[in-house]
Amino acid sequence: MVITLVRRAAAVCVLATALAACATTRPAQQQAPRPAPSAPPSPSPPPTLAPGPSGLTPVFRNGPRTGDRTVALTFDADMTADQGPRAAAGEHFDHPRLIATLRALKVPATVFMTGRWAEEYPDQARSIGRDPLFEVANHSYSHYAFTGDCYGLPTVSADRMRTDVERAYAVFREVGVPDPKPYFRFPGGCYDRTALKELTPAGVTAVQWDVVGGDAFATDAEAVAQQVLEGVRPGSVVVLHCTRSAAPTTERAVRRIVPELRRQGYSFVKVSELIAAANGRAERPTLEP
Repeated sequence: MVITLVRRAAAVCVLATALAACATTRPAQQQAPRPAPSAPPSPSPPPTLAPGPSGLTPVFRNGPRTGDRTVALTFDADMTADQGPRAAAGEHFDHPRLIATLRALKVPATVFMTGRWAEEYPDQARSIGRDPLFEVANHSYSHYAFTGDCYGLPTVSADRMRTDVERAYAVFREVGVPDPKPYFRFPGGCYDRTALKELTPAGVTAVQWDVVGGDAFATDAEAVAQQVLEGVRPGSVVVLHCTRSAAPTTERAVRRIVPELRRQGYSFVKVSELIAAANGRAERPTLEP
């Protein structure tokens, strides 16, 4: 009996030893290597137009008239290079209430900003530039005219035109605007063949408009709204202003314009979206001889 128990105990020990050996020699399960994280896709460059006749800077006025009923509201944030003392004395060249209204109404918009405006209001410039609802484009650094006899504006010489535009982009970068678009609006909308030629190396698309809001120095918001509503067509680019001192009625006009155009079936887009939709079919610029 004792011998039998001993034999059984010995057998159990042998079995246990064998199992332990199997456990130590069993190959460890290999985990499949984790795939390397994929790099985020590079953002596609913003749409631009091909150069115009003789390689001149292309000019965009409106998007396609057929298809979707879209319209782009654009706002010029004007401040000339010599208006710093007026801002220091309390004149307001910004319009935070207008920007807040656009956000509240969820209206995409393109803000054509001067470099001098961005210097004066860096926090607002950065906030607008980082908000996906908006896009920032170039309205020159100085807001000086690129032709003679342009609404009484001082004039930038031909050899300084490209520098003036590039200086505005440099200011945008300095204040933290992350992605200013390669779109340029001439101060006062004034340009000629010389201006288009001088800006060709800058690689910008000049953006004009086909609907004038008439808000500059206006006192009647309803009249401004009515002028816009009567002028809008599919693909329109509307020019308004983002400056309290020079366009005090714009915010009230926008609160009238936006719901009415939506009631008519329009949707609001940024200029980049209209240029993409145009696919190079913008009007040829009318050039002065």
